[in-house]
Amino acid sequence: MLLWGILARQFRRWQVYNRTVAELSSLDDRSLADINVSRSEIRAVARHASVAA
Repeated sequence: MLLWGILARQFRRWQVYNRTVAELSSLDDRSLADINVSRSEIRAVARHASVAA
């Protein structure tokens, strides 16, 4: 049972990471600047969001 819980959590984190990258990548540079994120930071922000989820 413990293994399934770990796998489920990792899958959820992976989903959050991918969704965050997709959503931030779809924004234009001005919108990213409004939320104080540069294009080069998108993956780091997504990693942070997935760990927090």
